[in-house]
Amino acid sequence: MLVSIITPTYNREAFLPAAIESVLAQSYKNFEFIIVDDGSEDNSRSLIESYAEKDSRIKYLYQQNQRQSVARNYALSIAKGDFICFLDSDNYWPTDKLEKSLKAFGEYPEADIVYGDCITIDENGNELHRNNMRRYSGRIAGLLLKDNFISMNTTMTRRKCFEEMGGMSGKRRVADDYDLWLKFSARYRFQYIPEFLAYYRVMENQISSNKKLRFETNESIILDFLTNYPDAVSEQEKKAGLSAFYTRKARHYAGSDKRESYAAIRNALKINPLGVSVWRALAKILIS
Repeated sequence: MLVSIITPTYNREAFLPAAIESVLAQSYKNFEFIIVDDGSEDNSRSLIESYAEKDSRIKYLYQQNQRQSVARNYALSIAKGDFICFLDSDNYWPTDKLEKSLKAFGEYPEADIVYGDCITIDENGNELHRNNMRRYSGRIAGLLLKDNFISMNTTMTRRKCFEEMGGMSGKRRVADDYDLWLKFSARYRFQYIPEFLAYYRVMENQISSNKKLRFETNESIILDFLTNYPDAVSEQEKKAGLSAFYTRKARHYAGSDKRESYAAIRNALKINPLGVSVWRALAKILIS
């Protein structure tokens, strides 16, 4: 089985060696490694090419800066693998990531996407924690409405998913992974495996750390999903998912933006007026 590994990168010269070397060190060797340079202005090109000269499995692509979702789609357009994996250029994998993912497909042949947990590290590669969100298996669309618990760098996806439903939407600056997994959850089965499959680096300049932008984008993604795939979830799942999202948003803003917090909790109450967790959240917001 050929695995296609896709890495978009933009000005990540300092972290690329760790990402690339973690792929080359995989215990499973039958892969192609597609790195898309999204218009980097540092020394990324020569760095990647120096690796590609030594290993023919590495394919270097270049595009003018158009964001990582476009870079991922570019790589998907030429990928030949039976399975697709994503690795961000500032993260890296343990050496058995591919092996464990393929083993999971053997154990759960009904699965279309397998994924696991990640180890969070700082900018210098020091481990911060191994805490992870609760994760789920099966038909997860209803649960995924509440929050994105799929860690993209840990995933392995059957190629047919992209062939049948397409790749990244490219509509937004952040959370294109959430958009993708929600779309796939309308049709495919996910399998969580309790293994650490990636090292996830957190840094001050990451756009994904912008919580306000993240909430706004996720809300847009959720509403678009419900419009485009109205039969993917039941009315009860829709109500539970939306009220949980707005309750979480209200809690986040409780200490910093009361107007935003109250607007969110009003949305949650409108959707699920009998929800105990919503009323508890409102009480905490009022007390704070």
